[in-house]
Amino acid sequence: MTKQHQQQDIVIIGGGMVGAAAAVGLAQLGLRVAVVEACAPEAYDPEQALDVRVSAVSLASENLLARLGALEGLLQMRQVAYRGLETWEMDGCITRFHAEQLKLSHLGHIVENRLVQLALWQQFERYDKLTVCCPAQVTRMVRSCSGIEVSLDNGLVLDSHLLVGADGANSLVRQWAGIGVAGWDYSQSCMLINIATADDEQDITWQQFTPRGPRSLLPLPGHHASLVWYDDAKMIKGLMQLSPKQLKQAIDSHFPERLNRDFEVLERGSFPLTRRHAKQYYRDNLVLLGDAAHTINPLAGQGVNLGFKDVDTLLEEVASALSDNPVQWWDNAVLARYQRRRWYDNQLMMTGMDLFYAGFSNDILPLKLVRNLGLKLADINTPVKQQVLRYALGLS
Repeated sequence: MTKQHQQQDIVIIGGGMVGAAAAVGLAQLGLRVAVVEACAPEAYDPEQALDVRVSAVSLASENLLARLGALEGLLQMRQVAYRGLETWEMDGCITRFHAEQLKLSHLGHIVENRLVQLALWQQFERYDKLTVCCPAQVTRMVRSCSGIEVSLDNGLVLDSHLLVGADGANSLVRQWAGIGVAGWDYSQSCMLINIATADDEQDITWQQFTPRGPRSLLPLPGHHASLVWYDDAKMIKGLMQLSPKQLKQAIDSHFPERLNRDFEVLERGSFPLTRRHAKQYYRDNLVLLGDAAHTINPLAGQGVNLGFKDVDTLLEEVASALSDNPVQWWDNAVLARYQRRRWYDNQLMMTGMDLFYAGFSNDILPLKLVRNLGLKLADINTPVKQQVLRYALGLS
C-alpha cells in the first residue's frame, strides 16, 4: 500500500463526544487538526429508536457546546431538559436539587450520546484545516523529529506536534505512552433500560439508594424514560437474559413505588463499574482527555461532563500559549498546566462518588440512620447546598 504523509499540528485519536469537542475547539484556534475514528455517527432520524447510552449534559457542558457551535443543532434533535434531581434511601428522608434554587431555567439536558457526537461532527465541515480520517484505525505510533507520527490502516501517515488520546477507558494512546493507571473494578455492574411509559414527559431525575445499589430514573423525550439498575455483576448478567415481560416483572419488584408500573421495556444494555485514573495526563507531545485519563463511577452522571471540562481547560491553555506565552503551545509547560488544573477536580469528583458508593452499600442500621438524617438535612436550601449544586453543574 502506498503511504501518504500529512503534516498536522494535532492528531486526535477518538472522535467520540470528547474527542470531537477537542477537534472543533482546536480548529477554532486555527490549528491543523486530524481526527482518527473507526465509525462515524449515524445520521439523525426522529423515527430511530432511542439509544440506551445517554448522558446528563450539565450547564457548563452546554456552554462549551454553544461556543463550539454544536448546541443549537443538538437542541433541534431529541433531548429533554431536566429541572430537578432527587435522591433518597428511606421514605421521608429526601434531598432535592431544583433549578429554581439557583434561579435557573434548567439543570441540563439528557441526550443520547450519539446525538451529542453527531452535533459536534456536523461542525467539522466548517473548518478547512480539520481532517477526518474515518473509518480508520491506528497501526503504528512512533516519535518523530516534529513530535509523534501516527500510521493508519488506510495507508495515511500523520505527523503532528501533539497527539491527543481521546480513545476511551482502554486507551491505546495511554498504553503506548507507558502511562499507568490506578484504580479498581467495583463489585457491581450497571444496567440501562429504556422504557415507554404512560407518564407525560418528565423533568425530574431521581435515585433511590439500596444496599445492593441505586435504582434511578432519567427522563427521556416524550413518553419515555431510562431506568438505571446497579447490582452485583451476576444479578445484572441474569437480568440481561430475561424477556421484556420478565424484566418488567423484575423492575416492578425492585424499583420504588414512585415508578409508574404502566410501562413497557424497549431496550437494555449493561456494563461493569470501574474506576481508573491515569497517573499522568501527558508526556512529551502527548495529552489525555476524558475516559482515557479517568473513568468514574457513573453514580451522578458526571463522566462526560468531566471530559468536557478537560477539553475546555486544554483549549484555554493552548489558546493562551498561542497568544502570548513564550513557549510553544505543545510544550510540556503548557500540558503540565492543563494537568494541574484538571487533576484535583477529577480526583475530587471521583473520590466523592466513591464515598457515596461506599456509604450506601450496606444495611448497617446506625449508619443507615446517620446517612438518612444527612439526606434530610441536605434538603434544606442553604448557601452550602447552592454551592454544591453549582459545583455539580460545573458553574464554580
